[in-house]
Amino acid sequence: MNFRHLDLNLLRVFDAVMAERSLTRAASRLAMTQPAVSHALKRLREALGEELFIRQAFGMKPTSRAEGMWPEVRLILQRLQALLVPGEFRPAEEDYTFRIAMADATAALLLPPLVAQLEAVQALANVHVLPLTTRDPRALLDQGEADFAVGYFPGAVAALRAQGGQSVIRQHRLYDSEYVCVMRRGHPLADQPLDLDAFCSAHHLLVSFSGRPHGFVDEALSALNRSRRIVLTVNQFFTAGRVVTKSDLLTVLPASFVEATGYKSELLERLLPVPLAQVHVDMLWHLRSESRSAQQWMRERLIEAARIAQAGALMTTEATIGP
Repeated sequence: MNFRHLDLNLLRVFDAVMAERSLTRAASRLAMTQPAVSHALKRLREALGEELFIRQAFGMKPTSRAEGMWPEVRLILQRLQALLVPGEFRPAEEDYTFRIAMADATAALLLPPLVAQLEAVQALANVHVLPLTTRDPRALLDQGEADFAVGYFPGAVAALRAQGGQSVIRQHRLYDSEYVCVMRRGHPLADQPLDLDAFCSAHHLLVSFSGRPHGFVDEALSALNRSRRIVLTVNQFFTAGRVVTKSDLLTVLPASFVEATGYKSELLERLLPVPLAQVHVDMLWHLRSESRSAQQWMRERLIEAARIAQAGALMTTEATIGP
């Protein structure tokens, strides 16, 4: 390929088709006709000497070559746009809808300081919180169903870091927390140290997005050749807090989430008698939206909301956690 003769507009078309996975939607996005987009892809394919997309019944599937090219092409286009057409989001003047996937407890922590920031600048933005039903939201972001995903995604984040920045999904660590055992005040175990035997003998409630009755605690117990009985699984932290206050079930929650259950005054927190890794709360987003000024603005707002929320959570946790 002779790079000097390459039409850079072909890269814009390539980027749009990668983002939309559809010739029709890419054409609409670029204000071009569908045949023009198809012709541009043909010229790029001929210039590179290999296929970039495979037509399917419901759109265009990128080849491995296209997948490998896109992060770098996207970055180049973003830098050119920032250089040639700088623009800044004006929250008090521009109506924009942000879609954020997160669990109920994460939303309860982050939304108050987030809304306070929006109100402070009289933003016209709308925020739609979507239910989070997975520990791996990459498909949700890749399919354009959400702008951001916020939560604990250990497997997904490990995979992203292994890719060394080549993934189309981006990640930012918001804060860390520790798991604690939670029980009602007046629980039979409330006035004694919580050792491993007592923990395993008790009945438990598990917060599980998928409904699968097996979690991080069970993996840690299995490594010690121990187990516990999970009587109930729920998919919301608020529900977990409510049930635990009205029963003798134990549950394990991130310490920062106890306040968000709405029942902190009725609950006791105890250190876990089983080693468990920290909870890393991350924000994920897709490469295609990274350079948009509105998306950049919201990322900054979420980072600040997390900072404020975590500062408050740490203060209350340090004051209340018991032996």
